[in-house]
Amino acid sequence: MSTAFRSCFVLSGFILAYITYLLLGALVFSAIERPVEETLKSDLSSLKAEFLNLSCINATALEVFLEEVLRANKYGVSVLENATLRTNWDLASSLFFANTMVTTVGYGHTTPLSDAGKAFSIVYALIGVPFTMLVLTACVQRLMHPLTYGPISMCQRRAGLQPRAASVVHFIVLLFLVVLGFFVLPALVFSAIEETWSFLDSFYFCFISLCTIGLGDFVPAEKPGQRLGALYKISVMVYLFVGLMVMFLVLRTFHKLADVHGWTAFFQLPSCEEEDEDKEPIIEREPDGESAEAEKVSIKPLDPSSQVSYNSING
Repeated sequence: MSTAFRSCFVLSGFILAYITYLLLGALVFSAIERPVEETLKSDLSSLKAEFLNLSCINATALEVFLEEVLRANKYGVSVLENATLRTNWDLASSLFFANTMVTTVGYGHTTPLSDAGKAFSIVYALIGVPFTMLVLTACVQRLMHPLTYGPISMCQRRAGLQPRAASVVHFIVLLFLVVLGFFVLPALVFSAIEETWSFLDSFYFCFISLCTIGLGDFVPAEKPGQRLGALYKISVMVYLFVGLMVMFLVLRTFHKLADVHGWTAFFQLPSCEEEDEDKEPIIEREPDGESAEAEKVSIKPLDPSSQVSYNSING
């Protein structure tokens, strides 16, 4: 098995294990939080009915009702009639929540209701965040050769550019393609799907999400009764993961650009070394005849007559 094939096989295993981890987390979150959410909805509906049946509404009753409504809204439960049928903890929503947690995007529109859910979130994020960084790093390392080192070498060979000029041209082209493919075009799609979002709102959402800021003021697929809402959320998950991977690739490419221009050496930062995937470990290489003979000579004991005597030095 070649080194490149083995690397691709291991990377595929990492991605499959990561998807499995997200699915298991979504199932656990849904099993823990959905019954608690249903209880909160039932209590909120009863409180709403009691409030509407009051013959005389006073300030105290209004404040109690508003306090409960705001508390429920903090957990993503609305008192509105058209929002009570929607759940935040079905499989697709739980998967979306798990993905935003381990990628550190964290919109905050949905939070665990129970103590068990909060405890599980701590353990899940403690494992999931490093796991996500590991998968992203492995993917970016595989993409650096075809998308960074290869194009820069091609610019040098075919266009006759110097390394500095080739790295600048490549970075400008890569940055343009990333902005177009992961900000402009997705913003057009989001503005078409989300009726209340303008193009600026959608572009803002893409930027805030892929920078892992996640303010939560714009969250997709939150409109009640949205068609194909589960598929939409899964598509947004894929967009977030691939987008984060591309953003990491841009950062690594900029690091390579800084190496070529000497910026990392100037600021005494570690360089972005190009890894040779086809290089076999030295320890696994079979020694040839000359190297074996040299090794035997190197370990052969010296002739006693050729060794310098301490007495001869004194004499």
